[in-house]
Order: sequence, then C-alpha cells, then structure tokens
Amino acid sequence: MALLHDLVSAQAERTPEATALVMQGQATSYAELETASNRLANLLLELGCAQGDRVCLFLSKGSDAVVGMLGTLKAGGIYVPIDLDSPAARVSRIVQACEPRAVLVEPRAAKLLTDTLQAVTAVPRIIAMSGEAPDVGRGAATADRAALTTMPGTRPAGRATADSAAHILFTSGSTGFPKGVVITHRNVAAFLDWACGYFRIAPGERLSGHPPLHFDLSTFDLYGSLSRGATLHMVPPALNLLAPKLAQFMRDARLNQWFSVPAILTYMANFDVVAQGDFPELERLLWCGEVLPTPTLRYWMERLPHVAFTNLYGPTETTIASSYFTVPRPPADELDDVPIGTACAGEQLLVLDEALAPAATGVVGHIYIRGAGLSPGYWGDAELSRAAFVANPADPADRLYRTGDLGWLGDDGLAHYVGRADNQIKSRGYRIEPGEIEAALSALDYLRECAVVGVETGGFENWAICCAYVAADGTQPAPATLRRDLMTSLPNYMLPSHWQAYPALPKNANGKIDRPAIRERFASMLTSSNHSMAGK
Repeated sequence: MALLHDLVSAQAERTPEATALVMQGQATSYAELETASNRLANLLLELGCAQGDRVCLFLSKGSDAVVGMLGTLKAGGIYVPIDLDSPAARVSRIVQACEPRAVLVEPRAAKLLTDTLQAVTAVPRIIAMSGEAPDVGRGAATADRAALTTMPGTRPAGRATADSAAHILFTSGSTGFPKGVVITHRNVAAFLDWACGYFRIAPGERLSGHPPLHFDLSTFDLYGSLSRGATLHMVPPALNLLAPKLAQFMRDARLNQWFSVPAILTYMANFDVVAQGDFPELERLLWCGEVLPTPTLRYWMERLPHVAFTNLYGPTETTIASSYFTVPRPPADELDDVPIGTACAGEQLLVLDEALAPAATGVVGHIYIRGAGLSPGYWGDAELSRAAFVANPADPADRLYRTGDLGWLGDDGLAHYVGRADNQIKSRGYRIEPGEIEAALSALDYLRECAVVGVETGGFENWAICCAYVAADGTQPAPATLRRDLMTSLPNYMLPSHWQAYPALPKNANGKIDRPAIRERFASMLTSSNHSMAGK
C-alpha cells in the first residue's frame, strides 16, 4: 500500500504545473509543493530527524503547513498539528507527551511556542517556515527560511512503511490530559481507496478544505485532493462566523465538493444564505463529526437538488470515517432519522450488547468498529489503548474499537446513531471530555467542586457545555471570571457557555455527583430561555 507522500509525489510527476492548493488567493502548484517539501525533508534529516521522530507543526492553515506535513513524512517523521488557538498550558502537555525532534513555526505562533517550551523538558530544534526563527531561549537550535532555500530540492530516500505512523492527532481526554491518536499511512490510504473511488474525485476538481488541520476531517480534504490531482481550496478560518461570505467563498471557488462538520451547515441555514439552485458546480456535500439536524438537511437538499448529500460517521480512532449514507431524497418530516448507513470498504460496524454479542435488529446497543481504519492506539498510553481497543470475541487476533456511541441496525442493514453511552460532548465537530474541563476547573483554588455536563440544543454548537459549581468560600465567582481563568488552560471551544452556582452539588444514593439531575436542570433552564426568546 502506498505511503501518503508517495501518492502526492506521483501526482506532482503527472501534473507538475496544476494547482494543488489555494489559500486566500495564493495558489501553489504541485511542482512547488513537491520541491518545498523535499527541501524541508532534507533539512530535517540534516538536523538529525530519524525514522519515527515527531515534528510539531505550530503552523496555521496554508501552504506552509501542508509543506510541513509532507516534508516530515518524507524525512520518515510523524507530524503533530498544533491548534494555535489553544493556550500554552494545554499545548505544553501535548509537546511534552510527544517529545518532538523538531518544531515548525510561523511568526504568528512565536509567542505560543516560547510560552509552551517553558514547561517542556527537552527543547526541540526550531525551524521557521517564514521569517526568522524565534528566540525561545534555553539554547534551542534554530533554522530560518533561508536555511530551507539552501537545501536540495530532490527527494531523500524513503524509510517509512505502510504501517509507520503518519501523524498524531490530540483530542480531549477524560483524565484531564489530551490523548494522542496515532494514525498510520495504511489507515489513511485504506480510506482514500474507498472514498476517492466512491466520490469519484478526479483531476482538476475543486475540493473544500474547511476543518482545521489538527482535526481529522482535514486528512481527507488534503490527501483526497492531492493524491488525485484535484485543487484544495482552503477555507480561511475567519469566514466561519460570516455566513454570507462563506457562501460567497463556495461560489467564487466553484467547488465540486464541500466537506465540513454539521454546525457550519446549520449556521449557514440559520442565516438563509443558500439560494435556490445555488453553487451550480457543486456535486457533493459531505458532513461528519456529529448529527446534522434534519431541518438543516431539508433546507440544503430542497435548495440544491443537483447535489448528492452524504452522511459520514466515525471517530478519530478509526480514521476519518467508517460508515456512510447518501440521502436519496429530502426527509419528509423534520423528525425523520438519517442513518449513519453502511460500513466503508474494509470496515465493519457492529452493534453489540453488554456481553459483546450482536444486538437484535432494532435493539439499541453499543457501536464497535473493526477493520482497516483502526488506529494502533494512543501515543504513549498502553493502558488507555487496551481499554478502548478490545479483542474481537469472534476472533481474538482481531481488534474492535469501542466508540462509546449507541446505535441500532434496521431490517435493511442500515445503522442508526442514537447518542453517547458516556458523558462525552460533541460541539462543532469537536470531541470534548467533561473530565478535561473539570480538571481545569478543579485547579482553580476558589472552587470546592464542579461538574460539567452536555445538553443537546440542536443549534450551531449542537450541544451546550454547562457547568455547575460550588465556591470554596461561599462566594459566587462570576461566570466571566471562571471563563477568563479557564482560558489559560483550555481552548475556546471547550469553555462552558452556561453556568449555575450551587451551595452543594446534588448527590445520588452512592454519594456521587448526580450528573443526570444537573443535566436535567440545565435542560429545563435552556428550554425556558428558548421559549422566552421565542415569545419576544
């Protein structure tokens, strides 16, 4: 099975002058991408990067980040995309965990990198992808853009195999620390074999690049386009909260494929920015990461009858997506359920009961996944890996991934998603563990106890993150204060949006925090608030 960078290099040989990437009006050809990533690979090797070494990318969405990914792979390394909007305290835990040989940085991220490295034991080599390398102190070895230009543009000899890790994607962890999902070349290539064939991605097509590069959906955007000779139109993050401009971006780019989390589609529908017959060159609209509300789906399908709409399902641990369902017609009713469908080639969705036996048709059980997309596990955490990736009762040599999702199978064999079996929250496609938020809250010395729960809203964020808390000294710190202090350790998308002070958190018969009761109270508050707003 081909390595990811081999797929892109082969396309560069076939169509060197074709446009590979477009970001904010700047186009990068396949030949330019190939040469730049070769130069970076050679520099990484000169700096001592060995097979399996990690390279952290402190780079925003754009051509430099893509060069960073491909260059790292060509040097035999594993890239780790960093969310530049995360606070240094959280990023330092990621960097400390993956122990990178090198860091690629841009000027915008210089302060974040400097702050991050203050809490890291081993200082990596630093390469500035643009401008001069930042001075982070501690005797860090640096190289700037000029050093890259002196490197040969020929590709170094490859050392990776299909089972080598390609990247590590860090997601929210229930223990309070981010967990790194290891994804191999084989994992991604297997999905591409199915997806590029099913969606008929062809040379010259124009695909969207909407998700951030630390989010697993972007893996399909990137390699699905660059391995097939298409052009990836990267969506500037600033457009995410500008619905009319986001729709205009789709028109101007004359996209053939759009892929995003449902929250963006709901946001655009709420602002009614899609006209009848809009985006005439759009052929496919895909979503993944959370449930797309049926009213939103009807909105889009009724306006774009020329477009095929596909629901993709699958967690990061199973590589991009594991099942699909192309919706044949607009749902007749806003309460209709949209299936998560059937497994992609090389994958299998299983709905099992508590004893890991197949659940009967129509009976809700736990969703497990097996097949080509399964990650080898979590970086540096064998215990967590063993808990999440379990032996297949039908074949002990095989593994299953326990998704934590509930679902059921219909008589037609289609799988349906019901919800989470645990407390995990899905908001804007991000997987959020309340435990990580609670760990950050518990570090605030003015709180005695806290509980974080998710309440489904069906709006832009799909779930509201709600926090119940008890102050240590009987005072009631303002939510603005709590949010401000949390921002030093959590990214914005993990900050609670609703707060409730308690004299003491409710407990169940076992003396544990009664989270269902807290969730029910927040749900009632949100419902009352929505009704109040609707009456105005």
